[in-house]
Amino acid sequence: MATDGSSTIGRDRFALIALWGARLTWIALAVFGGAGIGSALASHDRAVQLTGTIGAWIAWGVVALALLIPSTLGLTVVRAVVPAALVAAAIAALEGDDAIERLVCVGLALLAAALVASGELGQLFAQSSAYGDERRFVLRPPVAYLLPAVVSWCVLCAAAIAGPLLVASGAWAAGAPVSVAAVVLAWFLGRRYHRLARRWVVVVPAGIVIHDHLVLAETAMFPRTSLAHVALALEGTEAADLTGPAAGMAVEIALRDTPTVVLAATRNAPRGTALHVRSVLVAPTRPGRMLAEVARRGFPVG
Repeated sequence: MATDGSSTIGRDRFALIALWGARLTWIALAVFGGAGIGSALASHDRAVQLTGTIGAWIAWGVVALALLIPSTLGLTVVRAVVPAALVAAAIAALEGDDAIERLVCVGLALLAAALVASGELGQLFAQSSAYGDERRFVLRPPVAYLLPAVVSWCVLCAAAIAGPLLVASGAWAAGAPVSVAAVVLAWFLGRRYHRLARRWVVVVPAGIVIHDHLVLAETAMFPRTSLAHVALALEGTEAADLTGPAAGMAVEIALRDTPTVVLAATRNAPRGTALHVRSVLVAPTRPGRMLAEVARRGFPVG
């Protein structure tokens, strides 16, 4: 199996479509949604209306900058903030008067959230921070982390929206603690969300590297001379599961020798767990693209 540079360009084209789609949708959301938030808060005090409008514009500017300059940090930012725009649009829709404007705002926010959550955009942002001749392939999150991540994000989003509005309305007793909680949660959770965004398998001329400090205590490196083959994992494989575990299709990296990988520390194993492996499983968001890149570099595939 072989690929050429044109196939890589073709795959990147989908990532660019996702990126520019997110950029244009975000601009459109500012055009249609900015006034909508102001209108939805018009029945409240002027301070509440100003606080909500200014907060919305600050969030919009932060995401716009992150979309303008793709990076792994930017990926964390857009995936944490853009869904909040959907929440804000839905709340504004309940308060607004213009039905068409409400539907347009919610639709644009939903489209923006879908685009920033796409594997194509994630791939582009991760690759934007790559070094030299390497190709990064973002890993899917472990299933066990999904529910805590969603619940914690909902709490953070509610605190970040409600706290400043309560303060602006004069309800300091409730608003001040909620606002402080939002800042603390943003600092505490932001670092953990960023760790999820910095999980990838890297294909370089010298071999394959698994960079995943959520599952591994240290980066796992497999030189190309040690690679027996790389292929989609078959059901019943005995390969060591380094996916988390994550849902969906996995890629199996079979080895000629038995290197040691060290799993991340747990309560029962505070220093991590060392494993001697003959093959391992990884879960890139786009396994076909990883296999194509492996083949393009002349590594054994299949």
